[in-house]
Amino acid sequence: MKKKIFSGVQPTGNLHLGNYLGAIKNFVDLNNDTQNECIFCVVDLHAITVSQNPKQLKSNIYETVATFVASGIDPQKSTIFNQSQVSAHSEVAWILSCVARMGWLNRMTQFKEKAGKDKEKASIGLYSYPVLMAADILLYDTTHVPVGEDQKQHLELCRDVAQKFNNDFEVKDFFKAPEPLIKKEFSRIMSFKDGLKKMSKSEVSDLSRINLTDDKDQIINKIKKAKTDTLPLPSKIEELEKRPEAKNLIGIYSSLTNNTFQKTIDEFAGKNFSEFKNNLSDVVVNEINPISLKIKELLEDKDFLKKILKDGNEKANEIASKKVKEIHKIVGF
Repeated sequence: MKKKIFSGVQPTGNLHLGNYLGAIKNFVDLNNDTQNECIFCVVDLHAITVSQNPKQLKSNIYETVATFVASGIDPQKSTIFNQSQVSAHSEVAWILSCVARMGWLNRMTQFKEKAGKDKEKASIGLYSYPVLMAADILLYDTTHVPVGEDQKQHLELCRDVAQKFNNDFEVKDFFKAPEPLIKKEFSRIMSFKDGLKKMSKSEVSDLSRINLTDDKDQIINKIKKAKTDTLPLPSKIEELEKRPEAKNLIGIYSSLTNNTFQKTIDEFAGKNFSEFKNNLSDVVVNEINPISLKIKELLEDKDFLKKILKDGNEKANEIASKKVKEIHKIVGF
């Protein structure tokens, strides 16, 4: 049995190293495994849970598709599509909103983090985001979802919604309960300015992150200026817990070289950061620079990117519309 994989990326622009190591690199590996049937979605409906410039959003959609392809996702092997162009996502999100419970959504920690202190002014879309995410996943009979630690709670809610729908309408196993795919050795990528903050495009300083469109010189300069401490690199993993910046850089190196933390520590224990940063720069440049060049090349060929989305939208619509017809019968429409 093939695994059915579904995941999405928001087209919010400036995709960075954290997005690549946290999601896209894993997508490429899943795409290359012949045992997987992969669907990768540009989730623009999710993007508008916060204010977006319409022209910039459209541009970001193309950049996200270009990033998928430049990173190694083959649109001939995997379906790449645009969420807003498959109306089933919005329709099923509403139906599932009538199944999901307020208490479940009230427990979502990501909403609390994004809404901040004044959550009364947050949009309903930001609050109900996990229900749309559940619709995204359940429409395609997804068996596995690659998620980071910050999305695990949303996937649990998706499983709860699936089970409640099946129970309420007495349709055993109609919606499949998807399993999470979490990379064991992956470390959450943090800011180069503060090892306690997640790498983010919203941080003011561009030196805090490596963008996937950065060139070789920009990458080297950012790693050179990345915050560290005065001690040499540790010889034990336990020592990293009180050294967040060191842990972050070792995590990046380990992820890009497919090494364990321990193997990286064994390689660089006792050495100074300048030597380690030189090695890290080589690894990051070798991985990211070709992607950066390819993204720029693909963005010059909008017709090619439009064709990928057109083909993907048609494939996704075909699958999702069949599921919606079944849902209509079950619900009584």
